[in-house]
Amino acid sequence: MSVLQRVVKPFTRKGKKVLMKREPQIIEGPKKAVFFQGRKCSEKLRRLLKDMYDIKKPDSLMLNKKNDITIFENVTPVENICKKHETPVFLMGSHSKKRPDNLVIGLREFAASKISLGTKPVLIFNGLQWEQTDKMRHLKSIFIDFFHRETVDAVRLQGIEHTISLNATSEGKILLRSYKVLLKKSGCRTPRVELEEIGPRVDFALRRTRLPTEDLIKEACRKPRELKVIKKKNISTDKLGTTHSTIHVGKQEINKLQTRKMKGLKKTPVEKKAERAAKKRSIKVNKEEIEPVKKQKRG
Repeated sequence: MSVLQRVVKPFTRKGKKVLMKREPQIIEGPKKAVFFQGRKCSEKLRRLLKDMYDIKKPDSLMLNKKNDITIFENVTPVENICKKHETPVFLMGSHSKKRPDNLVIGLREFAASKISLGTKPVLIFNGLQWEQTDKMRHLKSIFIDFFHRETVDAVRLQGIEHTISLNATSEGKILLRSYKVLLKKSGCRTPRVELEEIGPRVDFALRRTRLPTEDLIKEACRKPRELKVIKKKNISTDKLGTTHSTIHVGKQEINKLQTRKMKGLKKTPVEKKAERAAKKRSIKVNKEEIEPVKKQKRG
């Protein structure tokens, strides 16, 4: 279990702003990743970490110091590293006789042009195994979070420059391949697409896993109230994009509506005099009705 951290209270305005930036935001930006080595790390793993660090740039951080960490026995050191560097995603490389590293051919083995810094990759998940078990579904979610960048509404065709293919095989292997997208002339408006492998080329093997609890997954996937789409009642849109709405109006007293005052609708002096006389007569009648009642009470 992780150690409870003490609550830091800010004393200055600047400190309060720093702590507010660390809090969960309504719209989160790209997740940063930290790369570090375990107790032992082979040359292949170091090259893999460097290649993944280059792909994740500029949202990545490399730690060159080795760390005596056993993740499946104690996760507190990893939580401290992520909290210190404000990185929700981490990648650790370790090597042992019981669990050796997999075959890795790094970026240096490919004589190809590199992609631009900060390019959003296109993720392709091949294989039915990604949706068959909870472990594979969770691993797919981790890959999406790891390579995710800024959320955009649209991407132009020339902006699609990098593709990462993740193939899940029936033998339990996960093959990662990285390609650069080349747009060639085709004689028409749609260009001809070619893929050029630029590395890294990695064959992963899923070994030990530690899945979060259902309550933790529900808390992590909870959307803030500000982002929830509120359904508007009595509003509809037709096929042409025109918005139609229905308004429910209560019963109105038309006689009391304020109309435009026109000279032609003004009352004449004779009408005003007759109206005042009618009011006086009604008041006099009311007084005569009230006085007999008072006399009866006195008697």
